[in-house]
Amino acid sequence: MAPPNLNLNGCGTTKTIRIGSRDSELAKVQSNEVIARLKQDESLTEKYDFELVTMKTIGDKILDKALAKTGEKNLFTRELETALKEGYIDMIVHSLKDLTTTLEDGFEIGAILKRSSPYDAVVLKKSIAIAQQFKDLKDLPSGSKVGTSSLRRIAQLRRTYPHLVFESIRGNLNTRLRKLDEGENFQAIILAEAGLKRLNWDHRISFVLDPEKHSCLYAVGQGALAVEIRQNDQEMLHVLKTLNDESTI
Repeated sequence: MAPPNLNLNGCGTTKTIRIGSRDSELAKVQSNEVIARLKQDESLTEKYDFELVTMKTIGDKILDKALAKTGEKNLFTRELETALKEGYIDMIVHSLKDLTTTLEDGFEIGAILKRSSPYDAVVLKKSIAIAQQFKDLKDLPSGSKVGTSSLRRIAQLRRTYPHLVFESIRGNLNTRLRKLDEGENFQAIILAEAGLKRLNWDHRISFVLDPEKHSCLYAVGQGALAVEIRQNDQEMLHVLKTLNDESTI
C-alpha cells in the first residue's frame, strides 16, 4: 500500500503537499492563492499535488472577549503549528501580521509573498455609507462606536479622535460586517484593506487610514502572506523558492 502522502497515477508517483490554513473564508482565499502560484510551476506539478487542510484555531473559537484579555499567545497559529510539527501538514499559510515576532523552535518562514496594501480601512455601516455624510473619522458624531480587533489601532486612534468610542469586535470578516450592518452597536469598523480586497469587498471601503493624516501606523507585516514550514525542511524550501518577494522581505 502506498504511504498516505503519495498518490499513484498511470504516469508514476506524485507526492501530496498538505497546506494548512485557518478555516475562515479569507484564510482559505489566501491559501488557495499560494496553491495557485505553486501550480504555475510545471516542474512542481510534475512531482506534487497540493491539498488544502483547514482547521479552527483558539483565536477563531474565542469570540466573546478581546484577544488581549485571554492571556494566550499564538492564538491563530497553535493548532496549525502542532499539525506541522507532527507531520500532518507540510506548510502553513499565514497573514504575516498574525505571526509572533519569534517563531517557536522547530519552525521557520519558507517564503514571504509580495505585499498587498498595508493600510487600515474604515467601513461605515451600510445605512450611514449610503447617506454619504462622512468622509473621515473626524466627521462622525461624538459618541459613535468604532469596532476593531486591534489594540494597536485603538491605542493610536483614541488619542487622535477622543470624541469616538473604540471597542473590540471579534469574528471573521463576514461576521464583523454582519455585526456592523445588522446590529446597533457600531457605526463603523476598521479592517485591513488587503483582506477586504482579497475577498472582493473593495466597494465596502469608505476610506483608508493614512498613517500621517490619521496618526495610525499599520501593523508590521500587514498585507503580506507568509508560508511557515518545519525548520531546515530543504524540500519545502525548494518548493517555495519562487514565491519569495525580495522587495517585501
